[in-house]
Amino acid sequence: MSKNNVIIITGGGSWGHHYIVKEIKEHLSDHRVVYVGSKDSDQEIFENDPDFFRTYFFDTHEEHDDNIFEQFKSYYSYWSYKQECKKIIEELEPKVVFSVGGYSAKPMAFAAKAKNIPLVIYEQNALSERINEELRPYATLFLSPYLSDSPISTYPVKSEYFTKQRIRSDIKCVFFLGSIKGASPIADLALSLAKDFKARGIKIIQQTGEEHLEEIRAKYEKIGVEAKLFGYKDKISSYMNEADLAVARAGSSTIWELSANGLPAIYIPYPGAWDNHQFFNAKFLADQKLGWLMREEAIDKQEVLSILDKNLTTISTKLISRIEPNGAQKIASLLKEFCERS
Repeated sequence: MSKNNVIIITGGGSWGHHYIVKEIKEHLSDHRVVYVGSKDSDQEIFENDPDFFRTYFFDTHEEHDDNIFEQFKSYYSYWSYKQECKKIIEELEPKVVFSVGGYSAKPMAFAAKAKNIPLVIYEQNALSERINEELRPYATLFLSPYLSDSPISTYPVKSEYFTKQRIRSDIKCVFFLGSIKGASPIADLALSLAKDFKARGIKIIQQTGEEHLEEIRAKYEKIGVEAKLFGYKDKISSYMNEADLAVARAGSSTIWELSANGLPAIYIPYPGAWDNHQFFNAKFLADQKLGWLMREEAIDKQEVLSILDKNLTTISTKLISRIEPNGAQKIASLLKEFCERS
């Protein structure tokens, strides 16, 4: 591989960021891919990943707006790591820097700007991250599945969600997704609806943490309801395929995996997510009548029951058309084009 094949991927800090990095790097095996992230959230995930030609991890942290000392400390570390990133660029001469966002992307993304290296940003949420908005004016390309004018308007969903795709109509099975703790609003909602579902002949599938499986199973047995329970690490796509309706959080990977599978959902955004971004993800689909949005503090059992009588054919069909397959390959191909220009 020639030196002209170097692509730098930067950013991280959360599972959602890591998901995108993992999916896209799989399609860059014929290039020298370098990863730049943070010690506290990315190093454990990517340090020993053989797909990367090199990895660099800095002691970057989230910025704190309410603490002057922390602001100064954050700015100083950013400035020093930016200088380190400039040296990395000078040595490796990458043809493009691809940022998935997150606080760990800042030093390398701004170093790319300073060294006139093309910067491609992928925004995974409907509400752009602060760092992505800050960098957007300097980006060569800004990609987002929420923007109609994005050069690539899809999400790098795993192929299994497309292959198990089907159009839903009547609701015979509901999938409660994201209740990984023994007690959570989604888990509590599932239990509160269990008897109503049984009376209607509707099956329940529920995801929960491995350590809570027996606890949740006992609660269903106590009220005389049979539910299919599975742990967090199990393959979600297989269970998703059985369901006709989901009740889920609204992280980016979740809403696009459900869309790819053609599974309509009632979204209950996690209120603790940064800047309440899950609300805006869910609102994006709800505004197009491609799902339902319900705030955690206003969960309405009767509204859920009313949705059970709806025919989902139109929503399911439109969800499938909303996202294109092979998103990771398309993004990887776009990055490769920068290498081919030299």
